[in-house]
Amino acid sequence: MVQSARSRSVLTLYSTADDVQSHRTRLVLAAKGVTYDRVIVDPNKPPEDLIDLNPYGGTPTLVDRDLTLYGPSVVCEYLDERYPHPPLMPIDPLSRARLRLASLRVEMDWLPELDAIRSGSRTADASRKRLRDHLLSSLPLFKAARFFLNAEMSLADCLVAPVIWRLPWLGVDLGREGKPILDYGERLFHSQGFSRSLTPEERAMRP
Repeated sequence: MVQSARSRSVLTLYSTADDVQSHRTRLVLAAKGVTYDRVIVDPNKPPEDLIDLNPYGGTPTLVDRDLTLYGPSVVCEYLDERYPHPPLMPIDPLSRARLRLASLRVEMDWLPELDAIRSGSRTADASRKRLRDHLLSSLPLFKAARFFLNAEMSLADCLVAPVIWRLPWLGVDLGREGKPILDYGERLFHSQGFSRSLTPEERAMRP
């Protein structure tokens, strides 16, 4: 169980030990200081109770009393509204839309390359290059503010930071050009929330 005195409510999160989308959700929970039960799932053998809760049998899946939610964006936005402090999205609609669009680009462009590298397929080296190119082409987004397109930590950071954390493990080297991205990562990695979000498997991804 992952606990915090800041919340009296107990949630259950079905999570894998090391995928980005589960880490994203755990980082939101850690940033909010929410108490929850964490159930680690083998994605190749989802337990029967998870299949009963989620017709897709995937993770992350969140259970809050009689409510079951799945789909990373759905789960993370629910948590931000359910536990409003600290807020993880800006107030104005334009900034919120920009962050949502940036997160969608990460999901559509970065994560498939990450999955291909993890799979060890013959195209892994090409995926490393494409992921590196995606990240470096996003340098202006990392330079625009202290966090990803925002002055404060947001839901977008909860998706981006787990990707940056995995880069050495994935064999992706951004070089000197990528220093603003690596500096951004270090700002988040040293926070208590990020540390609380990590599983032992994720801690082992970095020395």
